[in-house]
Amino acid sequence: MQPTVDRKTAVVVGHGMVGHRFVEALRSRDSDGRWQVVILGEERLPAYDRVGLSSYVGAWDANSLALPGNEYVGDGLIELRLGERAETIDRTARTVTTSAGDTLAYDALVLATGSYPFVPPVPGHDHPACFVYRTIDDLDGIRAAAEAAGPGAAGVVVGGGLLGLEAANALRLLGLTPHVVEFNARLMPAQVDAGGGAILERLVADLGLRVRTGVGTSSIETGDQGVRVTLSDGSVIEAGLVVFSAGVRPRDQIAHDAGLEVGPRGGIVTDLGMRTSDPNIWAIGECAAVQGVCYGLVAPGYSTAEVVADRLLGGAGEFPGADLSTKLKLLGVDVASFGDAHGSTDGALSVVLHDAAKGTYAKLVVSDDAKILLGGILVGDATAYAALRPLVGRPLPAEPAALISPAGRELGADALPDDAQICSCNNVTKGAIRGAIADGACDIPGIKTCTAAGTSCGGCVPMLAKLLEQSGVQLSKALCEHFEQSRAELFQIVQVTGIRTFSGLITKYGKGTGCDICKPTVASILASTSSEHILDGEQAALQDTNDHFLANLQKNGTYSVVPRMPGGEVTAEQLITIGEVAKEFGLYVKVTGGQRIDLFGARVEQLPVIWRRLVDAGMESGHAYGKSLRTVKSCVGSAWCRYGQQDSVGMAVLLEKRYRGLRSPHKLKLAVSGCARECAEARGKDVGVIATENGWNLYVGGNGGLTPQHGVLLAGDLDDETLIKYIDRYLMFYIRTADRLQRTAPWQAALEGGLTQLRRVICEDGLSIADDLEAAMAQHVAGYRDEWAAVLDDDEKLSRFVSFVNAPEEADPTISFDETGERKVPVLLGLPEIPVATQGQ
Repeated sequence: MQPTVDRKTAVVVGHGMVGHRFVEALRSRDSDGRWQVVILGEERLPAYDRVGLSSYVGAWDANSLALPGNEYVGDGLIELRLGERAETIDRTARTVTTSAGDTLAYDALVLATGSYPFVPPVPGHDHPACFVYRTIDDLDGIRAAAEAAGPGAAGVVVGGGLLGLEAANALRLLGLTPHVVEFNARLMPAQVDAGGGAILERLVADLGLRVRTGVGTSSIETGDQGVRVTLSDGSVIEAGLVVFSAGVRPRDQIAHDAGLEVGPRGGIVTDLGMRTSDPNIWAIGECAAVQGVCYGLVAPGYSTAEVVADRLLGGAGEFPGADLSTKLKLLGVDVASFGDAHGSTDGALSVVLHDAAKGTYAKLVVSDDAKILLGGILVGDATAYAALRPLVGRPLPAEPAALISPAGRELGADALPDDAQICSCNNVTKGAIRGAIADGACDIPGIKTCTAAGTSCGGCVPMLAKLLEQSGVQLSKALCEHFEQSRAELFQIVQVTGIRTFSGLITKYGKGTGCDICKPTVASILASTSSEHILDGEQAALQDTNDHFLANLQKNGTYSVVPRMPGGEVTAEQLITIGEVAKEFGLYVKVTGGQRIDLFGARVEQLPVIWRRLVDAGMESGHAYGKSLRTVKSCVGSAWCRYGQQDSVGMAVLLEKRYRGLRSPHKLKLAVSGCARECAEARGKDVGVIATENGWNLYVGGNGGLTPQHGVLLAGDLDDETLIKYIDRYLMFYIRTADRLQRTAPWQAALEGGLTQLRRVICEDGLSIADDLEAAMAQHVAGYRDEWAAVLDDDEKLSRFVSFVNAPEEADPTISFDETGERKVPVLLGLPEIPVATQGQ
């Protein structure tokens, strides 16, 4: 007979990241079920990743931010009340009254109310076009206002700190021109110093942000474009909207009203055990003032949650202090600070490497004898952060300058003591990780499961890999369960053996029949190493949905048609043909950011007819469906622009015609700008070319997407011949060595030796493979043939373009469109949406 449990009730006010962590910690340790939990969540959504809020922009998928297990399905001891806030606390009766009018009794009350955005009392701050940047609902409001303002309209962000730059990036992604207004003399004043701020300001300005530092906001009033923002220096910005991001304040009003002790600068005062002035009430996260100090980062918030969970179960846990180090990627720019970053310690010395040409800034703060690391700042390149941060307060393993110099020694995991903290989010030491490895954790997922290291921000994952390698663990590079080799190894096998079929490759070097990982990967390798058509023979069955029909599958089962327009150029006759095709087949027409035209809504059996018209007009496949070159964007260059220094259009056309049809591990985008004004946004592309007075600067590894990355300068002032030679080598080296579905930016980041090694291979031929890489590209160029033209000349290939194999003349009756509004849009008719992984876009 089971003993009766004297169950108690914990009421949690707030369901953010820290509140969720507390509930998880309590329930995971409460094996006897001594506590039942009632959660009051003011927002309509359960706990989500507020740190990653900016990733919501563009995807607009709230589910992608949801924290694992945030609805506690199947746990009968947790009651989650969303859209219901706590109104009052009766400390005598130990009850909480909610906005729904309910009264909840508690044995322990945990306040996890977080913080709220501070809005300066600027006249007009309550204008309808003014927003804050805190929740998913805030971003939905900003999105609606941005759409109303229209592309290119100004958006003002008041505040140039971390959240301010995140908000500015969100406005940029929404098509606005962000203006950042910061009262301090530099951006991110809490994290970086004057030198780092100068580099940061330059880097974000290159991305299109307009930065005003050292000025305040005087007034906001209705203007011609929405709002008129007047600054303290008298200047005026006509904008579509304003976002306040001037810091946060602890949400402590409910505690104040209940008579709990509140700090003079806000925050619910607690002891190291997170207990407030009422022994039955606890505070965690941003609302808590631990011995009078509030911490605004998620890592110390998690620590406070763990302490209270331990205390409620009879433990004596105490807040261990906070590591306020931060490593961020803002608009693709690395920023990191750790320890005493501003050198406030008596006798502290600073060692600085300020490279304005490369856009990097590194500073180490050391003790007066230069032997103990006190802190540091990294801007533009923060790769050393993971190794340096755990050394704060410890002896340096080398001269300070050597640790931040590009030519200096790389600081490895072996330099760190066992008690060095590797994962600051979850307070995991090197010793704990080594212990997990010794107990059988043989890969990064295993370490995450055992220690929780790497499960929050992910910044320590590279160090986890180093610790595994140091421990003698061989990390698997297997492509999938059918091939033990990596993609790069399979590429070499195909190249050396001459095997030209998937069946031949898997029979000799793999096992089983293959899967949706290895089949498209091998198909891509075969396409990258020959000029065979991807729908020839056995290869046709390996392709994903898009390559199978040489078109992008859309959500209602129709396809898009994208003809190539090298450099954005198109003749009047071709435009007329595109218009006639769109009108005849009822297609939706969209001009893309890649300087070409997409035609949406074609049924599969219509694709050959449409492409016959386009091919006859002199157009060819734009490869919008393939893991291959998409576009080479360009500005008008010296042919038309008074600022242009080189013929950017001519170069873009040359590059697009050279690399068209080039199959690769992921999509490739290039751009050519005619001057440093960068109208083609070349530094955001895999390969970016920017004209100079003496030739061309070549940038590589720029990527968009959820984690944008600025391209880095590979070589400068190149003539045409050298530029093309370097691009040939770079692309072929990437195609041969990258992992499956790996973009150029993460490939470069993972490359042993980084940019230095890349320059050695591409510019100096340090591996003696330059001739081989150039020959492979020459073979591709010589063998190129338009894929759609080849389909139109082959009856067997044409036979696959039907909706129903057994009724080739019939159209799919489930395809429908809504044409009642200004835009033609697909109607799903209750069909499930095609998963992105299946679309392969």
